[in-house]
Amino acid sequence: MHSVGSILKASTEFLAARDVFEPRKACELLMSRLFNCRPLELYVRFESALTENQVAAMRRGVKRLAAGEPAQYIVGQVSFMQRPFRVDKRALIPRPETEELVDAVLGNEAVWRGERPAVCEVGTGSGCIVVSLALAKPQAEYVATDISAQALELAGVNAAALGAEKLVRFCQCDLADAVEPDSLDAVVANLPYISTGDWEKLPRHIRDYEPRTALDGGPDGLGIIREIVPDAWFALKPGGMVFLEIGADQAARVSQILSDAEFLDVKVAKDLAGHDRVVSARRGGDF
Repeated sequence: MHSVGSILKASTEFLAARDVFEPRKACELLMSRLFNCRPLELYVRFESALTENQVAAMRRGVKRLAAGEPAQYIVGQVSFMQRPFRVDKRALIPRPETEELVDAVLGNEAVWRGERPAVCEVGTGSGCIVVSLALAKPQAEYVATDISAQALELAGVNAAALGAEKLVRFCQCDLADAVEPDSLDAVVANLPYISTGDWEKLPRHIRDYEPRTALDGGPDGLGIIREIVPDAWFALKPGGMVFLEIGADQAARVSQILSDAEFLDVKVAKDLAGHDRVVSARRGGDF
């Protein structure tokens, strides 16, 4: 008999010997998908027997993990803001720390005080940010941009699956082409912010599988952010807000970029691990 516990143990040992990143966590993600449960619920199923089909499915998944493929792409789904989002190689895998970006936008009262706020996400990827915002604040008007047609296709699938397809307009274009000047209450973005040198050193399950265009921010990691900040200033209404996810060591430099672009009230918020994670700022002018 192959039990949940025995298969998890054997699979973890197999992957650990091949230097797979977080092998136990990856195996639990595969197994929980088989049982359609949360990974933590597996601990009350350790003695449960797997069918032959389930054992075969685990073996296929473990082989893909051993080859370096991310577990999230194998199961095709990730939980973000307590909702299931489809993920595959078309877009970056949503990380838990990005939920801090969503929370920062939702918690900013200035963004939501109008009758129908206008919000744009730049570089939407899987759509997890804009869809989460739209489901939490459906009274607003949303547009999401990306340079990748494939990513936008995936974002549209997620919006439809979660009932937000009528709340978000997806656009393959730059921010300046998506909206009129002085029209937005908020711009939100998780842009590429890893330096090219650091991208080259990333673990293979990230570097070889996730889209480089969603990760590599140029020589110092801030090239895309420098391009977007001036566009955000022109797109925002006076008093409008910009929210950017950043790397843990980038708060001072991104804050300076925003200040140089004449944004005011620059603030830095930390994630649950205590790392600088979100920078927000306000466009000056009359409210």
